[in-house]
Amino acid sequence: HTSYSICTMQRSGGIVGNSGQPWVLRRVRLTWLSFMLFFILVFFPLIAHYYLTTIDEAGGPDKRIFGPRPGGELCEAKHVQDLCRIRESVSEELLQLEAKRQELNGEIARLNLRIEACKRSIDSAKQDLLQLKNVISQTEHSYKELMAQNQPKLSLPVRLLPDKDDPGYPPPKSAQNCRLHTCFDYARCPLTSGFPVYVYDTGSYPWGEKLDPLVKQGFASSVKSSVYVTDNPNIACLYIVLVGEIQESPSSPPASPLDLEKQLKVLPYWRLDGHNHLLVHLSRKSLTQNFLYNVSTGRAAVAQSTFFEHQYREGFDMVVSPLVHALSEPNFLEVPPQVPVKRKYLFTFQGEKVESLRSSLLEAPPQSFEEEMEGDPPADYDDRIIGTLKAVQDSHLDQVLVEFTCKNQPKPSLPTEWALCGEREDRLEVLKVSTFALVISPGDVQLVASAGCSMRLFEALEVGVIPVVLGDHSKLPYHHLIRWSEAVIMVPKPRITELHFLLRSISDNDLLAMRRQGRLLWETYFSTSESIFSTILASVRTSIQIPAAPIREEPAQEIPHKAGKLAGTDANMADNGDLDLGPVEVEPPYASPRFLRNFTYTAADVYRTWNRAPGPFHLFPHTPLDPVLPSEAKFLGSGTGFRPIGGGSGGSGKEFQAALGGNVPREQFTVVMLTYEREEVLMNSLERLNGLPYLNKVVVVWNSPKPPSDDLLWPDIGLPIVVVRTEKNSLNNRFLPWDAVETEAILSIDDDAHLRHDEIMFGFRVWREARDRIVGFPGRFHAWDVNHQSWLYNSNYSCELSMVLTGAAFFHKYYAYLYSYVMPQAIRDMVDEYINCEDIAMNFLVSHITRKPPIKVTSRWTFRCPGCPQALSHDDSHFHERHKCINFFVKVYGYMPLLYTQFRVDSVLFKTRLPHDKTKCFKFI
Repeated sequence: HTSYSICTMQRSGGIVGNSGQPWVLRRVRLTWLSFMLFFILVFFPLIAHYYLTTIDEAGGPDKRIFGPRPGGELCEAKHVQDLCRIRESVSEELLQLEAKRQELNGEIARLNLRIEACKRSIDSAKQDLLQLKNVISQTEHSYKELMAQNQPKLSLPVRLLPDKDDPGYPPPKSAQNCRLHTCFDYARCPLTSGFPVYVYDTGSYPWGEKLDPLVKQGFASSVKSSVYVTDNPNIACLYIVLVGEIQESPSSPPASPLDLEKQLKVLPYWRLDGHNHLLVHLSRKSLTQNFLYNVSTGRAAVAQSTFFEHQYREGFDMVVSPLVHALSEPNFLEVPPQVPVKRKYLFTFQGEKVESLRSSLLEAPPQSFEEEMEGDPPADYDDRIIGTLKAVQDSHLDQVLVEFTCKNQPKPSLPTEWALCGEREDRLEVLKVSTFALVISPGDVQLVASAGCSMRLFEALEVGVIPVVLGDHSKLPYHHLIRWSEAVIMVPKPRITELHFLLRSISDNDLLAMRRQGRLLWETYFSTSESIFSTILASVRTSIQIPAAPIREEPAQEIPHKAGKLAGTDANMADNGDLDLGPVEVEPPYASPRFLRNFTYTAADVYRTWNRAPGPFHLFPHTPLDPVLPSEAKFLGSGTGFRPIGGGSGGSGKEFQAALGGNVPREQFTVVMLTYEREEVLMNSLERLNGLPYLNKVVVVWNSPKPPSDDLLWPDIGLPIVVVRTEKNSLNNRFLPWDAVETEAILSIDDDAHLRHDEIMFGFRVWREARDRIVGFPGRFHAWDVNHQSWLYNSNYSCELSMVLTGAAFFHKYYAYLYSYVMPQAIRDMVDEYINCEDIAMNFLVSHITRKPPIKVTSRWTFRCPGCPQALSHDDSHFHERHKCINFFVKVYGYMPLLYTQFRVDSVLFKTRLPHDKTKCFKFI
């Protein structure tokens, strides 16, 4: 009530104050109100707390209201029971964790024991590994010792050169008995010497000024281009002296034999007897002076076109061809084609007999023929030959042309020899329309070789006429090394009555083969001064069994590049289809063996020529008479020497696929890829080669004058990628024999071609069993256009093919040498002009050499590259240019060398998918 009164009074006072009380009273009232509120809020709770506490203490422990109670009385409360259960659950979990902790501690202890045991096992394994390595090392050492005992390493023989004034062995009693083993010093020519040749300067001996200028110039240019010529005479194996041809001059008569002998003996390196010297006489006319007749040349050999029997030393002297083209090379486009086989005349002969046999015998030099002849001279068959040939001409059974009297003055010739009629151009015009050309040997059997007969032989081979030599006593050029029976018909003079029947009985195929072989011999050995000089050196080198020098390779100027990401991230990059690749080589790249059979080929393959080789690579110019390619090839290793160790052991397809196949146990190949300003396409193609088995390296021929971008990242495929800089943009660069290619097998592939690994592997396997062929994937063929009388290039699908494009094909590296150094330059110029047809040119070359068609593998017909830039082949002018290329190449070769085939090689493990319109094709598996 007091509080209420106070409040009432305050309200009343407030109201009164509001109506007029001073502001001091209002402030006092607010102070009292604040004090009362503070008292209520502070002291009242304290008083209440004290009161409640004193109640529990005054009532005793049994009558407590707010304090804790003893025993489980607290759990009787419902809201506390849950807390009790939680406490019990937590206690159980703690017990479980403790048990688990103890279990883990035990497991850790057991693992520590196992770790210690593993450490001890590792130490023991390391010891065993070290012992195994020692055993392997000892085994390898024992194997090397065993191999060294069975196959000791050969060291180069010490070359002991005789002194400059060493007279050598005494010459044989008779010059006619001079042979290599009696007159040649082998000590100066070891097998590993490289066959150094020293050529005397024509100005260093007296008769050098009288030599024909054309002969001297042609000979000098040939000497400069030879790989065997050396400037150091002290190490030379052979010394060459050019003795002819001598210009005829009335003011200066030729030197007598005695004077010539004296001049030869004063040569700086003659060494008393002239051993290891070769006297070369090159003829440019039908009548050539026998400059060395009755001249004692000692132990020096003679190489010339004219020989008498008593003068010629079989196996020591050399019959050489005449030098017709001294400075200029023949124009291959002017040479008549080799087809049709039959020409206007069956055979032709134009000549005039100057003297009879008996008159020549009477006018012969003293002590030349008569002393060596016993009894009557041989019968002169020339009269019988004239009568028989005129009878054939008059019979009109075949059209022949025989003239035994020249319309104009005949060319000078030796006695008993048939002189040439007319000028060279006139004779060639007659020969161009002749199937056979008669070459009648001199009536004097003592004249075994003459420049006139060699000139007739040369002209016949030049225009593709098959020579018919009447007289089996004649010695044709290089007869001891060339098998002339493959290009020339040799008929004894007594069989002149059967000559017409013999010529009519030869089939067209044999005629074409002989004409082709004759053209080959002419181009290789007789056509230019370089080929003649190289043939002379090759003949001597082969006779003394020295291997040829290796063919030069094209130095590869590498473009630096940096590798980027690892290739192989794309799962479809090396899609193998339905075929497993089998074992993949894990060994680093290794090259094919080199120089493996040089001595074998030099000693054994004497008569082998390009297009007569039954075995692998016997078809190449491994013949010792190889002037153009002075080598048996740098890569004649495992590929040419077939050994009984095979790549497979038969069995089913699984076992076949697990082996590489072929007769060479270990071999790799090189990818040569031509590219031009398509970096993205190139990188994708390189990535697809990642993991390709038996790949040695990749050679990228950078055909663009602009180098690759500096920021271009090349893929890392685990093998070397060699980027080669080229001098100019030329498709011929694809087939240059780069020295970076160290394998026999080359896979030529375009930068936009997409081949699976299994296809490449299968193509490689097929090539290993057909090493002389082009083995590839896209096939093409040629066809004859009847309306335009020309050849056409055809890319339509067909069961028949004659070419395999080198955009995806295997071939031997030796073909790169032939393409770049042997094939006529006109073909390479055509490729550069059109920027096209290099693949056709390679097919022409291989078919011309092997006379075999290429091999197509797998059922793939086309190559598609999604996203690639526009290709050259999509242009219509591309095919027109290829038509022109084929017809031009036919003119250069003289015939169509391409051969048709319906043969295709497929693996039985491939699932062949042929188009529905190709089901009638023959397929050989």
